[in-house]
Amino acid sequence: MRLDKKGLQDIEAWKAAGYHVPTYDREKLTENTKQKPEWIHFGAGNIFRAYQANLMQQLMEEGKSDTGLIVAEGFDYEIIEKMYRPHDDYSILVTLKGNGAVEKTVIGSIVESLILDSENEKEFSRLKEIFAAPSLKMASFTITEKGYSLVDGKGDMLPAVARDLENGPAKPESYLGKVCALVYERYRNGQLALALVSMDNCSHNGDKLKQAVCAFAEGWVKAGTAEAGFLDYVNDVSKLTFPWSMIDKITPRPDPKVEAILEADKIEGLEKAVTSKNTWVAPFVNAEECQYLVIEDAFPNGRPALEETGVMFTARETVDQVEKMKVCTCLNPLHTTLAVFGCLLGYELISEEMKNPALKKLVERIGYQEGLPVVVNPGILEPKKFIDEVLQMRIPNPFMPDTPQRIATDTSQKLSIRFGETIKAYMASEELDVNSLEGIPMVFAGWLRYLMGVDDNGKEFTPSPDPLLETLMPMLADVKLGAECDVEALIIPILKREDIFGVDLTRSVLGGKVIAMFREMIQGTGAVAGLLERVYK
Repeated sequence: MRLDKKGLQDIEAWKAAGYHVPTYDREKLTENTKQKPEWIHFGAGNIFRAYQANLMQQLMEEGKSDTGLIVAEGFDYEIIEKMYRPHDDYSILVTLKGNGAVEKTVIGSIVESLILDSENEKEFSRLKEIFAAPSLKMASFTITEKGYSLVDGKGDMLPAVARDLENGPAKPESYLGKVCALVYERYRNGQLALALVSMDNCSHNGDKLKQAVCAFAEGWVKAGTAEAGFLDYVNDVSKLTFPWSMIDKITPRPDPKVEAILEADKIEGLEKAVTSKNTWVAPFVNAEECQYLVIEDAFPNGRPALEETGVMFTARETVDQVEKMKVCTCLNPLHTTLAVFGCLLGYELISEEMKNPALKKLVERIGYQEGLPVVVNPGILEPKKFIDEVLQMRIPNPFMPDTPQRIATDTSQKLSIRFGETIKAYMASEELDVNSLEGIPMVFAGWLRYLMGVDDNGKEFTPSPDPLLETLMPMLADVKLGAECDVEALIIPILKREDIFGVDLTRSVLGGKVIAMFREMIQGTGAVAGLLERVYK
């Protein structure tokens, strides 16, 4: 069996191998989509194939949409060239359930794949055609939080962005410059309405997208390379909206065990690829069963009926509450905790860490005892039940090949939100005592210990990518396991950084707690495990 149009003609063979195969008329839906596109998505990665594409497939199979999805990739063109088109835009979703069951689904809802490249006249002309279509309702994005930034880690404007602002919308180079050029095309074709929906896992994602689009619109109008009315169009909520959203679904890299399952089903051409931009792609995506998508209901040109698939549409305030619940207390801080200590203690799977009684008690303390008291119940999701699901079903799922090393990426950019907001809430509260926080400062101490690049057995390791590694690791270079050093002098400059922790830790008892715990963690090999076991017996 092959994953392409020809191979899927033998539907019975796929069904016999346990696959759910699309039942809709894909050719007809493809033609409808090309004539009257409704939804285009930017970012052709795993989360999109595992989640948004599957949601659209549900609508198509239930007859609730007569069009399919269009995907465009603007960062790594090889994803389209090496993975989408050779398989006629089909992919396989492998859902790994906590009870060990494996659900295999052929996803056919993506009916057109495009490259967001202004130098490629054919591809960019087709994208302009899509954005000029009155039928287009939504352009969504999963391009990572970095994708919305117009500056580098030092705050300097990215060279491609600077050139785009100077040269105008004709042939932009930067990702958001190219997107804004397409929005300008929509403006020029009658100021047509559209929702631009960031579905990336970052706070107030809609605002990040709007700020970028506005920056280009303002720059182009000021330079005279775009019509004066374009900026008004971008800021007119009756024409263009930037809804907030909260997304939650874990989609790790393609796993060899999953590949082996598919190979046993005699599916050909399953080879994974690593692109020149170090993107891991495969014809299949492995993902967890649980998923949440909450979106602000602000769609000036209508939207797909995604509420029929479990997507929750609500007010912006509620999206904000759900996002804070997840990112600041109920999931992301627990993941970061396990990521830091998993790297230090030599774990290769997040699920294995939950078998460590001390780590299990640590994340339970951070979630239930320290985080839950500051959560505002958003009404559509109950916080305690959410944590229950995270700690009892999602993280312990032994069939999810997620690693602490993956989650530890960019930790310096995450601590202020995942823990800093809770600290601020304690400081502002008359009922809560910041001195009662023990789990959160232990994570901070563990992260500083992680920055030494030496695990608890004394073995060197390479920390996961992080924009502040080059700054922070040299500051701890003089710290050696079992050797005396002036700990306070070395780490207080880091603890003062509000951009990292959300607050200046030295201005509260937390700074002293972090120092004491870090000092204990560097006593020698096994000191990290020893501290955890002593505190969380």
